[in-house]
Amino acid sequence: MHVPDHVMDPGTSIATAVVAGAALTHAVRRARAEATREQVAMTAVASGFVFAAQMVNYPVAPGTSGHLIGSALAAALVGPWLGALAVTAVLVVQAVLFADGGITALGVNALLMAGVGTLVGWSVQRLVVRLAGRVPDVGRVALAAAGGALASVPAAALAFVGLYAVGGTADVGIGAVTAAMLGVHAAIGLGEALVTGAVVAAVAAIAPGLVALDARPRARTAVRRGALALGVASVVTAGSLSALAVETPDGLEWAAQRVGFEAPAGPALVGTPLADYGTLTGVPVGAAGLAGVVAVAGLVALGLRRASSAPA
Repeated sequence: MHVPDHVMDPGTSIATAVVAGAALTHAVRRARAEATREQVAMTAVASGFVFAAQMVNYPVAPGTSGHLIGSALAAALVGPWLGALAVTAVLVVQAVLFADGGITALGVNALLMAGVGTLVGWSVQRLVVRLAGRVPDVGRVALAAAGGALASVPAAALAFVGLYAVGGTADVGIGAVTAAMLGVHAAIGLGEALVTGAVVAAVAAIAPGLVALDARPRARTAVRRGALALGVASVVTAGSLSALAVETPDGLEWAAQRVGFEAPAGPALVGTPLADYGTLTGVPVGAAGLAGVVAVAGLVALGLRRASSAPA
């Protein structure tokens, strides 16, 4: 659900950038108290995995595909504030290095995925944890993570519809936009739930107490084991599985083509060496993916360390 340049009018793009910036500032302030050395490492690795997983598009229906958004996954792993910052870092690297998502639409994308997706995902996850009190620990955490993921995708899609109703650049019926966006993203949400639940279950089993949703005491080696598992998964996903991604339009692209609100021009940074994950310049997609994982994890680690050491 990476909104490209020119889908929203300039006023809406500026307004969403201001709102997203304010939300990001609030998240940084809230995350300072949580940004221990261990949590910084875990957030960096989690952000790298979200980036890698977003590269793998899977078929959803004839002519369209989906990929992990990762908002609910990041929240489940490291909590909503660090999770929102992790997803924001992914979006920045994707837009700047890979021309994936517009530069002028960065505020829109951050608001939809790092903001709405994380907030809705975490809220539903906390609710499910309370309701599933008798389910064994790993199962309860996985169920909650999956439930939050299932809700987060259509919630972000609905937020897009709201923004498009205010500042969309194409003259199309908002009812048609709503039907197309919610229909395809409800299906994508099923894949999001399966992946999120499986990843969180694996991390919770390998590293008890590490996942933010897991109330069990944290094992002494939990961070080391959890970070290693996610790091290996990131390398395998970005370096190998990304080559298996289907090439059909994703949910937003499919809805735009179906209804008629495609972006009227290409991305601003389409000439960058890693644009479209290297496919435009001959860079192997696996190499581009690994570079992205390192860039995202490094940005998160550096940013959180500087934020935690800055005066309150």
